Amino acid sequence: MTNNPKGTITVVSAHSADFVWRAGGAIALYHDLGYQVRVLCLSYGERGESARLWKQGRTLDEIKAIRRFEAEQAAEILGAQVRFFDAGDYPLETTKELQDEIVQEFREHRPEFILTHSLTDPYNADHPRTTEFVLECRILAQAHGYPSDFPVIGAPPVFLYEPHQPEQCNFQVDVLLNITPVFERKRKAMECMAAQEHLWAYYTDVAKRRGVQAGRNSGGSIQYGEAYQRVYPYVGEVLV
Repeated sequence: MTNNPKGTITVVSAHSADFVWRAGGAIALYHDLGYQVRVLCLSYGERGESARLWKQGRTLDEIKAIRRFEAEQAAEILGAQVRFFDAGDYPLETTKELQDEIVQEFREHRPEFILTHSLTDPYNADHPRTTEFVLECRILAQAHGYPSDFPVIGAPPVFLYEPHQPEQCNFQVDVLLNITPVFERKRKAMECMAAQEHLWAYYTDVAKRRGVQAGRNSGGSIQYGEAYQRVYPYVGEVLV
């Protein structure tokens, strides 16, 4: 189990770059607050998200190695620990063996909350498949009868990060996170993902737009933001 006094935040990414575009700001913020941040990359995105490398004539093994290296560089900049599962993509295969690995990961590291993909994505079946998989693993990690050397977890909130085309994915913004203090690190992490250079400017623009919206909804001055949707209700003593 983690020895970090602040606890652990877990990010589950279908492909090796997803965590950077969609949750890089949250990762950097929570690292700076003293949390252990663990990024779980189920695949490298080698088949469906590496077109530039395929056009260069790279082999499958070369592409996996490049995507892994890019993700490791990005994670280091953001302050995250990254674990790779090499489950394949297009399609992503969520096997029983992979399921057990993720359940044991949740039980051992006991995340304060979990970040993952949207529930719907008509453009990428790997993303909602990952989300359904994560929610089931969370349920199993809560089950007293599930075999494990680690105790059951509580009820960590799950936040869905913004998909590439939110309007088509039924994405509802419940949380706008101010990432202005760490955006430059997020941008540097994005620039590690050379196989998808075309997304650098796109996700910079997304962060600017969400920053404007965050400012309007808070009365403050916010330059960059990230959007999240809650899966489970907020529970507390006061309304916030």
